[in-house]
Amino acid sequence: MCCDDLVCARCAGPVVEARCPACRSARDQLHHPTFTLSPQAVALVVTVLVLLCLIAAQRV
Repeated sequence: MCCDDLVCARCAGPVVEARCPACRSARDQLHHPTFTLSPQAVALVVTVLVLLCLIAAQRV
C-alpha cells in the first residue's frame, strides 16, 4: 500500500505531503526503511570471505 492516494482525516491533505503529525506518522509507517545490499556489496563480501578462507587454509 502506498500513501500517494491517501488523504489525512486530520488535516484533509495528502498523506504523502506530511502536513501534520498524523500524516507524518502514517507516512513513516508505510515507508519504513529496509536494509538491502546491492549485488556489488554481496560480491565484495563473498570475495573477502573466500580470500580469508584461502589465507586460513595456507596457514594450516
